Amino acid sequence: MVGVGRAKRSAARRPTVRRRETEGADVTETAVLCVDADERERERTTAALSAVEGLVPTPCGSVEVAVRLLASEPFDCLVTDYALPDGTGLDVVAAAREVRPDIGCVLFTDTPFADIDTGETPHAVVDHLTRESEADYEYLPRLVQHVATARTHASYPLPSNESERVAALAAYDLDGLTAIDSFDRLTALASRQFEVSFAFVGLVDAHEERFLACYGAEWDALSREDTICTYAILEDDVTVVEDVADDPRFAANEVLSSRGIRSYAGATLETPAGEPVGMFCVLDDEPRSYTEDERESLRLFAAEAAEQLELRRRLSATGGCT
Repeated sequence: MVGVGRAKRSAARRPTVRRRETEGADVTETAVLCVDADERERERTTAALSAVEGLVPTPCGSVEVAVRLLASEPFDCLVTDYALPDGTGLDVVAAAREVRPDIGCVLFTDTPFADIDTGETPHAVVDHLTRESEADYEYLPRLVQHVATARTHASYPLPSNESERVAALAAYDLDGLTAIDSFDRLTALASRQFEVSFAFVGLVDAHEERFLACYGAEWDALSREDTICTYAILEDDVTVVEDVADDPRFAANEVLSSRGIRSYAGATLETPAGEPVGMFCVLDDEPRSYTEDERESLRLFAAEAAEQLELRRRLSATGGCT
């Protein structure tokens, strides 16, 4: 996919809640980081945003300062020029998405679209607004309000607690977990029990799903936009897709079709605090359904995998083993 362009957004999420009273009414403030090396352009952009009630811009002029601000303050939206003295605006986008994966990002620049290296952000959608006339500055606040209230500015839906979920996942040693034989045994057992071609344990990180064990295939990781688990972690119970080719969310997904995935069933891996960090899944190369008994069995497999994850985390934290 192209990393920079006009994004389509389907649902809504709330910006960070910071309220102030204006003539007796509450106003939700939207924090915007504005990055531009040209002081005059930076002031002009900041002024355009400040003119709209509720938008609170913070200006800076480099990637380095932007990264520092992103680490210390909660922003709802990023507006950045492309050409910066110590990198590009897409470097800032990458840093922003590490801190807040669903942050809205706008590339407000006079750099021609053809000159922008979209390969810098292959898995993120960034709005591009050409900075040519006063009309562009007048339109910018409306665009910022739109992307700041979009549920997701990535090319896939995000849980409402995405930041907390990713922070919870960070407590686990992902590299060490890939060597745990018990996950291989669980996936092999699940494949036989459900009579399916594939079974895996996957952890859903900020931008990709990493497979700790995968029976029937050698998959290391997939971009979140290409995985069914990206949608499954939004659900409270077992997710079943009886025919992937018949589901509008996945029918055009070339990654799934190239791997022969026609049916999917997955149960959530949860931390003791209830954060969904991954999935235990069984897949087949033919459409199929799952009975309630089979779904309950899948829940048990997921619970066992989650217990193994937590056990390894505790052992690692106390210096036992990994």
